[in-house]
Amino acid sequence: MRTLTGLAFVAAVGLSLPVAARTAEPSPAPEHGFVLTGAGRFAILADQMTIVRDGDTVTMRAFQVTEPGFTAGGHTYWGGWSKWRFDCVGMTADRLDFASVREGGVEGPTTPDTAPAYHADPGGDAAELLAVACSTDARSPDVFTLEEAVTLGRAALAGELDQPR
Repeated sequence: MRTLTGLAFVAAVGLSLPVAARTAEPSPAPEHGFVLTGAGRFAILADQMTIVRDGDTVTMRAFQVTEPGFTAGGHTYWGGWSKWRFDCVGMTADRLDFASVREGGVEGPTTPDTAPAYHADPGGDAAELLAVACSTDARSPDVFTLEEAVTLGRAALAGELDQPR
């Protein structure tokens, strides 16, 4: 008579393994790390996962969320992405481009923004984004997916949230 041991026995009799004994695949790293920076005409969320430092300058993407039902050209939009470059010493901001995001997440096309860099005045969207981009302390993300960013942004636009941190 052949005896079964360990996993072979479990498999033979159809028992399930405890969770700790199962081989689990690690959770994928989050693609985004959104921090709500403000809400006015649009809600603005900085994506900390896109921060790239180069000396005193930093690039980062930010997502601006529209109110529900925002349409243009017969399409409904969640908002759009902008890539920014900040000079952390000179306190300047330069929006490099914009790519709209349709409801459902379809992105593009990307349109370059050729306006020159400008001083990031306190209280404005650029200053709030600069504060996140240039900080040496990462803030805990508020949300991790684009869909969650839209939900959070729309709640901020509707006045359902306290002011951003």
